[in-house]
Amino acid sequence: MNNRMLTIALAGSLASAIAAVAVPASAQDAGKEKCYGVAMKGQNDCAAGNHDCAGHSKADYDKGSFKLVPTGTCMTIKTPHGMGSLKPGKA
Repeated sequence: MNNRMLTIALAGSLASAIAAVAVPASAQDAGKEKCYGVAMKGQNDCAAGNHDCAGHSKADYDKGSFKLVPTGTCMTIKTPHGMGSLKPGKA
């Protein structure tokens, strides 16, 4: 009986730990929006097609990669290729 209780307790602890790790990501992004075409090479937060995620952008101002910026500021960010965009573009 003790082993069963220990297993249940460990499973509960593991589930709680996983849930705690997953929640801060969305809470951390509150007040931010995805801004495409403004990230420098390797400094993107994630992607929309050319690669799978953060830090994998191979070019500056990749229109298929985004950077999280404060809400309402994306379209005011000027780059050598134009302004930031709320939607991914073609590279």
